[in-house]
Amino acid sequence: MTIPYTTGVHRLADDTYAYLQGTCATGYSNAGLVCSGDEALLVDTLYTLDQTRNMLGAIAESVPGPDICWVVNTHHDGDHWWGNQLVADAVIVSSTAAAHTMRKAGPETVVPYLSPETDPRLRAILEPFDFSGITPTYPTVTFSGEMELTVGKRTVRVLEVGPAHSVGDVIVHVPDERVVYAGDIQVFGSHGVIHSGPVANFIKACDTIIGLDVDTVVPGHGPVGGKAEVVRFRDYLERVQAHATAAHQRGQTPIEAAREFDFAEFADLEYGERVILNIGAVYRELNADGTPGPGQMLHDMVDLEETLKAKVTV
Repeated sequence: MTIPYTTGVHRLADDTYAYLQGTCATGYSNAGLVCSGDEALLVDTLYTLDQTRNMLGAIAESVPGPDICWVVNTHHDGDHWWGNQLVADAVIVSSTAAAHTMRKAGPETVVPYLSPETDPRLRAILEPFDFSGITPTYPTVTFSGEMELTVGKRTVRVLEVGPAHSVGDVIVHVPDERVVYAGDIQVFGSHGVIHSGPVANFIKACDTIIGLDVDTVVPGHGPVGGKAEVVRFRDYLERVQAHATAAHQRGQTPIEAAREFDFAEFADLEYGERVILNIGAVYRELNADGTPGPGQMLHDMVDLEETLKAKVTV
């Protein structure tokens, strides 16, 4: 079954759904819904209150009846939890590591990037979003390792696989319908991002999904896929790791390494400039001193975007 990549609620299996936003652009994440009887579990809220309201309205129209009793936040990035206040009556679950980091990852973190002094290329990424009115609403239950949640008569597994994309990544496994909601451990259709790493653990998280008895994988961003897409994303991470390690040994800077990355095998993926963030993550591991910093990487990303556009134009 092919799930169209369009904004709205999409049925994956019996009482199992994905909410997609139809674009891989920054800030437009996917969510999920698992129902049984009059209970439901929501996987992630969205970046802004308006986005989350639209999602909850679409869910109420497409899947009337069940009450959202559980919310699982897959990690601490704002586009996966800043809408929590709209489902505050539910029990909100995350990994302990993610919950800790959320305390330092509220909407105030985007303010510097919306300043008039900010590089306009960076500012343009966030300007489409209205972050007003957000009250950070944190998980009420946290765990480490693995947790089972009961939704009506269904069992849903929540597995901690971070640190990888972020320090506290979890995936949500629905065994009876062979579905996994992967958060940003998987991004299909565009370049995913390594924020924390280690890269080897990110690759291991991919292998965890591949080892599950699942057919359908809902990524944190991009169209719904399956294990073939997970294998491809794992291969991408391995390619980035090998390329960045060799470039580091040659004494190249991250931006130099990014400009030499072979995009041919991944030419169909959007937002190739994000590869600089992943190369930077490998460099931070190798340097073991926190460099290069995120600010430099973001500026390098927009510079690389211009380089890639120039290549396409030529």
